[in-house]
Amino acid sequence: MIRTIKSDDIINEISRACIECACNLDKKAYSIYKKCIDVETNENAKYVLSELIYNADIASNENIPLCQDTGMVICFAEIGINVHLEEPLQSSIDKGVRKGFADGYLRKSIVNDPFNRINTQDNTPSAIYTDIVDGSELKINLMLKGFGSENMGFVKMFNPSEDVNVIINYLSDKIISNAVNACPPIFVGIGIGGTMEMAALLSKKVLFRPIDQNNKDSFYSAMEQKIKDNINNSNVGPSGYGGKTTVISVAIEKYPTHIAGLPVAVTIQCHALRHKEIVI
Repeated sequence: MIRTIKSDDIINEISRACIECACNLDKKAYSIYKKCIDVETNENAKYVLSELIYNADIASNENIPLCQDTGMVICFAEIGINVHLEEPLQSSIDKGVRKGFADGYLRKSIVNDPFNRINTQDNTPSAIYTDIVDGSELKINLMLKGFGSENMGFVKMFNPSEDVNVIINYLSDKIISNAVNACPPIFVGIGIGGTMEMAALLSKKVLFRPIDQNNKDSFYSAMEQKIKDNINNSNVGPSGYGGKTTVISVAIEKYPTHIAGLPVAVTIQCHALRHKEIVI
């Protein structure tokens, strides 16, 4: 049977999610920051991590944003094949973003053109990526993505004959050099395979994976751990003041690719990890 999902239901869920994400740090990230304070030996690192916890507590208790950059709204949507939408999904989501950013008094950061840069005044349009799946539900993974960290992402087209250790070292060095400008401790998403733009999408989508969950493939989980160790041995530390806690997680997602290519993309997420899953 075909199930109709009302536009108002999507609008209200998106609006609520924008406000909740802006004001609440991911619970697992919050818990990990607390644990890292005990592990750190660098006093500056301990201080910064304590301040992040303090900031998160204030934001949650007073329902105010964790960070002044309330981000661009990014949504990965899975639309059940038996779902009928009252209006195009982009329209419903953008209406929800407008409502959420107005009701939550969140900063509007989107400009209508990359060069004339006139603010749209409502934080839309959002970036939406859709998949058609089985079932009669609409699932939306929503992220508020600040651009201090977004600006530190990159794509590299490797030669398919490249040794994996060379790739690991390249990624580690590049992330380390970018980390200080991405408000560490950071979360790293890496997309490998597909095409150039698919690798970039994979690198963002994988940031929704639970922090404590490794890749199920032992080859890629080992790669994740090696890159994570390299970054945390860099002594960049929280906010760049030194310490062991530069990156919290490294997550890799792969996809089949062409015989002549090996695209790799990296998305870096700052310490303010803000996302939510919506199921309608």
